[in-house]
Amino acid sequence: MHLDHGPAADAVLAALDVLETTLRGLRDEDLLAASRCRGWTAGDVWAHVHLGLQEMLLGLVTPTGAAADTDAVQYWRAEGGGDDASRTPQVRFVRLLSSAYREPTGLVAHALPTIAGVRSAVSHLAPGRLAFQGHVLSTGDFLATWAYELAVHHLDTGAELDLPAAAPAALRIARTTGEALDPGLAATVAAEPDAVAVAALWRGAGG
Repeated sequence: MHLDHGPAADAVLAALDVLETTLRGLRDEDLLAASRCRGWTAGDVWAHVHLGLQEMLLGLVTPTGAAADTDAVQYWRAEGGGDDASRTPQVRFVRLLSSAYREPTGLVAHALPTIAGVRSAVSHLAPGRLAFQGHVLSTGDFLATWAYELAVHHLDTGAELDLPAAAPAALRIARTTGEALDPGLAATVAAEPDAVAVAALWRGAGG
């Protein structure tokens, strides 16, 4: 599945706006709420997202002339979900990282400059190809993977919290990605709204 640069960039920028608005409205106790990710609080999920955005910046500044070797769906197939045991080190690492802040909202102050940096880099990114995590993706597909990531984790953090709605454009990309990853499950949620379908498809993929 290939996505054009412009719509994917717009989706990521909209998702970043939602993320910033969400983080700015949080209290310390909000970051301690349960999430839909096994073993993580909402704050842990946001710490994971912050780490991801730092990785994303590395990709955004690594253009390449090499041919693309994966796309917005195949990237996730290559990543794989893994079982609970294989995820335990990452789950524990993120929990330790999140708990290292003197106050839970210290994470917010740390993440906001990263969000601003990613927003600027995406806004100035020219269409082409990027090297990322051993893969080469078109800029449209690269940005689509992050629209997916930001959309699903926004839904993950809303288990106990009343949060702003996820960015519709990012949700649409997340749904299209999830449907391509699991056509069988996609058929069972075809009549559901995007947020419900995306959450189900993400769980089905092992998220």
